[in-house]
Amino acid sequence: MSEKQIKGSDMPEKLAKPARRALEGAGYFRLEQLAGVSEAEIMKLHGMGPNAMEKLRKALADKGLAFADELQWARLK
Repeated sequence: MSEKQIKGSDMPEKLAKPARRALEGAGYFRLEQLAGVSEAEIMKLHGMGPNAMEKLRKALADKGLAFADELQWARLK
């Protein structure tokens, strides 16, 4: 059984290990948890960078989700 299956994570497979550790260290194991958080909050985590954020945005979008600030922006349009 892989580490991903053990933790029940659905984070992108290609997410860099530092980014994955940063998210898990902050208690984020599932994409649904990120939908209520702003991108700025996630970027504050040590190990997160532009490439990781793009992978997370795409993974969220594939599930019909988005970061909190993206949802708020979409409502204003």
